[in-house]
Amino acid sequence: MAQATPPARRTTPDEANELSALRAELEHQRTENAIKEQQLDRYAADLRATSRRERQRARELSESYMATVRALAGAVEARDAYTAHHADRVTAYGIELAVASGLEIAGDSELECAFLLHDIGKVAIPDGILFKAGTLDAEERTIMERHPVIGESIISEIAFLEPARPLVRHHHERWDGAGYPDGLAGEEIPVFARVFALADALDALTSDRPYRAAVGIAQARDVIESSEGQFDPAVLEAFASISDERIEEIRRQLD
Repeated sequence: MAQATPPARRTTPDEANELSALRAELEHQRTENAIKEQQLDRYAADLRATSRRERQRARELSESYMATVRALAGAVEARDAYTAHHADRVTAYGIELAVASGLEIAGDSELECAFLLHDIGKVAIPDGILFKAGTLDAEERTIMERHPVIGESIISEIAFLEPARPLVRHHHERWDGAGYPDGLAGEEIPVFARVFALADALDALTSDRPYRAAVGIAQARDVIESSEGQFDPAVLEAFASISDERIEEIRRQLD
């Protein structure tokens, strides 16, 4: 004889109420989670928009800084037709030389600012000295040699140019200590000032000046490489690795 199936157990009113409450709580949690996800999406979108605005402001600020630097450099060059594009060329030579020297410069606008503003102190040098065709006498040379200190003073109150100050002050120092204004020697000289000194000499030699005509790149290289004690040997070695063709290419781009 088959065993009879027991009747299904009926849910009590209390159990039904508890299940209903659990379903309602689960639905409430789902709704709250959906709201929180929407809020997080809005927060993420707001952060992305804020980040974009900040990046745009940073780009605009950087562009404004560089425009100011170029205007300052232009103020120096505007006084002298012989130095037209000098700051741009020295900057390009200096960056090429810094790369060849193994220095980290990627995205370094501060280095570009320092190179461009190296001669800003010459705005305070009298024209009779700055443009003199002959040799400067002792007093005139003393005045001329003040321009790195004057240049540092000019930019000293501009916060974003703070990293440029060592190069502006020390770009006429010599490896052997015979430079100015502080007579620093060897590695006492900031490394980028050592790089710049050679780049500056290269452009000076290959550009016309009131007191002499320009020389070719090969001759300029001979003069630089035979300059006893003037340049950092490591920078000279890096310079030797840059071809005349590359130097000429940089010059053509900026003339």
